[in-house]
Amino acid sequence: MGAPVIAAAALNSRTGRKILTGALLIVALVAALVLTPLLAIPFAVAGSAAGSVPTKVEAAPVASGEWGFPLGGGYSKGRGFGYNPVQGCGYCSTNHQGYDMAQGCGATIYAAGPGRVITAGSWQGYGNTVRIDHDGELVTLYGHMQWGSLRVSVGDQVAAGAPLGAEGNTGKSFGCHLHFEVQKSGTPVDPEPFMAGLGLPLK
Repeated sequence: MGAPVIAAAALNSRTGRKILTGALLIVALVAALVLTPLLAIPFAVAGSAAGSVPTKVEAAPVASGEWGFPLGGGYSKGRGFGYNPVQGCGYCSTNHQGYDMAQGCGATIYAAGPGRVITAGSWQGYGNTVRIDHDGELVTLYGHMQWGSLRVSVGDQVAAGAPLGAEGNTGKSFGCHLHFEVQKSGTPVDPEPFMAGLGLPLK
């Protein structure tokens, strides 16, 4: 075989490999275009679903009969009932008429007992507040909740453990907390012995 024939065969072989490589590249690109939506969409949906899962899992409030704690899980105790001045807070009352408890801004606040919502919104110095009438001239009050967090409206019937809103710092407040108040015949009473009598001792 002469040199020109060998050179032509080698050229044809290289050209054939280039054509084959180009064809394979085109097939790979077409396959990628067809398969990308089929792979990407399920991952995008899965990512969206994962993003909607709450990052903080809250414990359900402990209950005893028809009543329960207004917060789920552990909490920090603030001011108790009675004479409790707050250093550095000129607008905070010295005669505290409730029980302050905190888990942190945004923690869910729950109804302590069954009844009808009679306040859901701004209330006196308590800021964003829910009040529940439990009949027998018994009312519980949940004060200082975040604006826009309420999950109930006036007239709603609720049971213990019903979410009311989120812990906040509204009204005459000195940091995020829940002001939990119990009123009998319109007069505030100490929530600690009241709740202890229901088998739900506060700290």
